[in-house]
Amino acid sequence: MTRIERLGPGDEEKVAAAEGLFDGPAKPDAAHHFLNDPGHHLLIAYSDGEPAGFVSGVEMTHPDKGTEMFLYELGVGEAHRRKGVATALVEALKDLARERGNYGMWVLCDEDNEAAVKTYRRAGGSDSTPILFDWQFES
Repeated sequence: MTRIERLGPGDEEKVAAAEGLFDGPAKPDAAHHFLNDPGHHLLIAYSDGEPAGFVSGVEMTHPDKGTEMFLYELGVGEAHRRKGVATALVEALKDLARERGNYGMWVLCDEDNEAAVKTYRRAGGSDSTPILFDWQFES
C-alpha cells in the first residue's frame, strides 16, 4: 500500500529520512528553504512506512500567462520501481497543481530515459521536441 504525503514547513526530518531517493544527501539549509517556500512542493510516497519515492515541483508565474507547475524531479527507490509509484506521484503533483489554480504542468526528460518517458505518458503527458540550454555556475 502506497501513501503520498505533501511535505511542508517543519518536515526537514522527513526530507532527511528520504534522502536515499535523491541524487545526494539532503542539505539542511536547502531543505528548510525549499519547504518554507509556498511555491515549492515536495511529495513523498511511503510504502509500509518507508520512503519509496518522491516528486518535487516548483510553481512558475509569468505576468501574461499565470502560474504553471514545473515537475522538477521524480525519483523512486529501486525496490519500489515498476509498481505504479512514479505514476501515482506525478498524478498527485497534477492534482496539487490543479488545486492551486495552475494552468498546466511540464517537465523535461532525456529521450533515452525509458522509465521516465513511460511514466509521463502513462500520467497523460504529451511529448514535444524542445531544445534545452543550461548554464552551470560554480557554487
